[in-house]
Amino acid sequence: MNKGFANENFAASTTRKSNTPKKIQGRLISWSPWPPADFQTRYPAFPFVLTILIIVIGQWYLSLLR
Repeated sequence: MNKGFANENFAASTTRKSNTPKKIQGRLISWSPWPPADFQTRYPAFPFVLTILIIVIGQWYLSLLR
């Protein structure tokens, strides 16, 4: 007698579905293995940081040439 209690069929039918967001599949450049399609959303400051690094390394390199 299972009065008042959930039976096995009810427990199996009410399993929660995970609401995890799906990761974007694919590539930003179709033929390239890098970067992934969600690269721009995960690292929005990447172009700025890369530009600063290029400028700093370029200045360091030019100072060595003097």
